[in-house]
Amino acid sequence: MQTLRTPDIRFTDLKGYPFQPNYAEINDAEGGTLRVHYLDEGPSDSDPIFLLHGEPSWSYLYRHMVPLLVEEGHRVIVPDLVGFGKSDKPVKQTDYSYARHVEWVRELIFDHLNLNAITFFGQDWGGLVGLRLVALAPDRYARVVVGNTGLPTGKGEATEAFLAWQKFSQTTPEFPVGNLINSACIRDLLPEEIAAYDAPFPDDTYKAGARIFPSFVPTSPNDPASADNIAAWEVLSEFTKPFLIAFSDSDPVTKGGDAPFHAKVPGAQGQKHVTVENAGHFLQEDKGEELARTINEFIASE
Repeated sequence: MQTLRTPDIRFTDLKGYPFQPNYAEINDAEGGTLRVHYLDEGPSDSDPIFLLHGEPSWSYLYRHMVPLLVEEGHRVIVPDLVGFGKSDKPVKQTDYSYARHVEWVRELIFDHLNLNAITFFGQDWGGLVGLRLVALAPDRYARVVVGNTGLPTGKGEATEAFLAWQKFSQTTPEFPVGNLINSACIRDLLPEEIAAYDAPFPDDTYKAGARIFPSFVPTSPNDPASADNIAAWEVLSEFTKPFLIAFSDSDPVTKGGDAPFHAKVPGAQGQKHVTVENAGHFLQEDKGEELARTINEFIASE
């Protein structure tokens, strides 16, 4: 598998991102290896909080949240998905698949880091990948928080906003990552923040993963990932550990996506679910501090 690695100089002095890098070598599924980047902040002997980003962001998305979680004594793990951030980037769109992303993260957090008693938060593709891992090994998790995400099986209709985004990702001549993230926030990101989201991608050859990712969301029952997601829902329908729903109020892409979690996950019953107000799709950017406090309070309430 041919890969690209973003030069370190691209990540020098990013605004609000002082964290030390950590790397692991994982299998690329074709006999080679991939270098995956992750943050590992806070005391190593504390139960971990595992935060997973989506499309087309990277661990920079969680920079407002990590310090507040660490202040409460938590260990915080934040990977960059393969194809994003400081992780290696396969150059062919055919190198990527939903199943491979699940396996790549599984190898990192289960085999390499051996995380247990996990508090998981996933947004966007962070939920689509991360919830599959919850279903794969529910005993490794203490609790789950989800925001602006889902676990689609291809049944039911996708939102018009998502279908438009899916088409755009495959057809646009330019894929301006930083501006795309800015457009999905309520607040206006600073130029330095937009530049930080562009940092992993020196040019379009680095964006194969970012471009192909939206096409992996199941939009029909015949999708290659549908059966695996249906199987994951079967596990989640018996998941009784605390499950908190924290969607924002201003995200047209995932609007209504909280309903299946309310209806199907036993652990969601009786929880103090929150609606994050004045926040767009990337609620970590609009209300990161508030979201971190919500997670801290969720952990402390038990």
